[in-house]
Amino acid sequence: MSISQTAPASSGALWTGRVLSVVVVLFMIFDGAIKLPPLDIVTQMMVQIGWPADPNIARMLGVIGLVSTALYAWPRTSVLGAILLTAYMGGAIATKVRLDSPLFSHTLFGVYLGVILWGGLYLRDPKVRALIPFSR
Repeated sequence: MSISQTAPASSGALWTGRVLSVVVVLFMIFDGAIKLPPLDIVTQMMVQIGWPADPNIARMLGVIGLVSTALYAWPRTSVLGAILLTAYMGGAIATKVRLDSPLFSHTLFGVYLGVILWGGLYLRDPKVRALIPFSR
């Protein structure tokens, strides 16, 4: 079955995908927005995780996260945004592994967010379903 022949998602699956995607977008907007000023808690936390307390680094990370989120939210570039956000989450996971953070609550948080991100995209985009066909 080609991409153009992929069956549309049911209304429930489509709305579930949209809700999952909105959860990711809202979280990432919050994450990026607190890094732009950056708030004191952000720079303090950056020191705790081994990053310099440089406001410019925090801003750069915030901008990268927000641009990637915007690309994910816009249907025409959602796959590119998902790939960039997956890379962003990979960096967060690597940082947490390096610090020996608690596995399920901290280290795997980026994995959880990535699963929600791709799950939402899978349910709302027939092209992604065609690329990743789960057999029944």
